[in-house]
Amino acid sequence: MTQNTGSAQGSTVVVTGASGRTGSRVAEAARAAGMTVRAASRTQGFDWRDRSTWAQVLRGADAAYLVYPSDVGAPEAAEAVGHLAREAVRQEVRRLVLLSARGEEQALPTEEALRGSGADWTVVRAAWFAQNFSEGPLVAELREYGELVFPGGAVREPFVDVRDIADVVVAALTDGDRYAGQVLEVSGPRLLTFGEAVAEIAAVTGRELSYRAVPAPRYGERLAGFGVPREEADYLVDLFGSLLDGRNAHLSDGVRQVLGREPRDFGDFVREAAGAGVWKG
Repeated sequence: MTQNTGSAQGSTVVVTGASGRTGSRVAEAARAAGMTVRAASRTQGFDWRDRSTWAQVLRGADAAYLVYPSDVGAPEAAEAVGHLAREAVRQEVRRLVLLSARGEEQALPTEEALRGSGADWTVVRAAWFAQNFSEGPLVAELREYGELVFPGGAVREPFVDVRDIADVVVAALTDGDRYAGQVLEVSGPRLLTFGEAVAEIAAVTGRELSYRAVPAPRYGERLAGFGVPREEADYLVDLFGSLLDGRNAHLSDGVRQVLGREPRDFGDFVREAAGAGVWKG
């Protein structure tokens, strides 16, 4: 049975990954919608790898946003999300929204684990984040070295602004009747190669920035050289080797479908981030 969550005012949402790219924006959007946000993090006593910490975070909440750490393999993620979702149902937190990746076959078992939990679930499958260029390891390469080395080749991606993801997630969290049992795919409004994306950043910042494509295994060696743990580097190599093969070179209409507007353009994101000095050398 689908639960009608009604108005967001006064409801409590558990947000996993609340300090991450999407979680922080989901928390912000949820507060703006009148929800009380309960951050699920280690500093708040929550640990994905310790099931004994889950009940206390979920107890008394109305909904939850689930994003599992990306450095963990698919079997572990599926098992953890499935167990957490069933614990949420036991705690009468039936409204669950999971962030997934568009075109990522490794994420499908995690989605299936959520579906089998008995929760009123929604899956939000997102394209590559625009904010990956402004937050995390990629920004350091552009800012410090003026070059992005990445295994994206000439593949085109519809880079999506994480604020659009957050707005879609909050809509799914607060409207159980409309979005329960659905998979929502979200992307930006146009396709760009990684090289074209870097060129747009260069044009706005006035810096000489370049993109150099490398094979996925070579990128794994580079990550290891930067101190990334071997297990995490191997996971990313496998992921990029399959995900960046052109399967995502198309647009999705999830933002328009849910929010009734066009998604934010990559150029708008670049101008805002450049104005904040993100890529200033």
